[in-house]
Amino acid sequence: MCRFLAYSGAPVFLEDLVAAPCHSLIHQSLHAEETKTGTNGDGFGVGWYGDRREPGLYREVRPAWADENLLSIARQVRSRLFFAHVRAATGTATTRANCHPFAHGHHLFMHNGQIGGYGLIRRKLESLIPDALYGDRVGTTDSEAIFLLTLAGMAEGMTPGEALAWALGEALALMQQAGIREPLRCAAALADGDSVHAVRWSSDPKPPTLYLCDRGDSVIIASEPVDAARDCWQALPANTLVTVRTGTVALSPFEVGLKQAA
Repeated sequence: MCRFLAYSGAPVFLEDLVAAPCHSLIHQSLHAEETKTGTNGDGFGVGWYGDRREPGLYREVRPAWADENLLSIARQVRSRLFFAHVRAATGTATTRANCHPFAHGHHLFMHNGQIGGYGLIRRKLESLIPDALYGDRVGTTDSEAIFLLTLAGMAEGMTPGEALAWALGEALALMQQAGIREPLRCAAALADGDSVHAVRWSSDPKPPTLYLCDRGDSVIIASEPVDAARDCWQALPANTLVTVRTGTVALSPFEVGLKQAA
């Protein structure tokens, strides 16, 4: 399983969360505590919003702890909304195209989890991606496929939460048709430059961990708390959608299959 964090609020340097805290994301890339895979060394990525509508992106296949360029970028880049992710591959290649976060237009997306038996349904799942978006599929992960399907749902008028629920529902239906007994587990975050939507969900009782820390002037969503301020960190309940927008935080139930695409 991977580890990630999303930040929204008063501008800070990426270093303040990615590298500096006692349990920073770089620290988690070597010493994750709340996952079966303690080491997340199959690449990393950061995506951030600045003065342009489209986010900046830096992804690499080296482990986060061994990339001096990441430390340099994190020290210099200051952002009001950014994503960071360290990867533990679950069957697909360790390539830059498979590293998170993924970007398309003004959207960012990252994911921790796995579609059980993905190899058995990959071709059918990819066939659901509209031609207008399929040309932008550059990697091979289930995460990128979910992202593009979510964008397709949003293009049909769904809200981000509805679109992600629909995408996961389509994957789950294909798994059931294929007789796959493994679970579909998902912790994911989607941003558009103004808001962040994150979910913690699973088809079994074991969704990936996800925490929320509301500091008043900022909000952090992370796979694991990144600092020692434990009073701030709230474990999100299973099957929950959290939306962060202009300083407000809203939690709501998250169910797959809320709406079907036209």
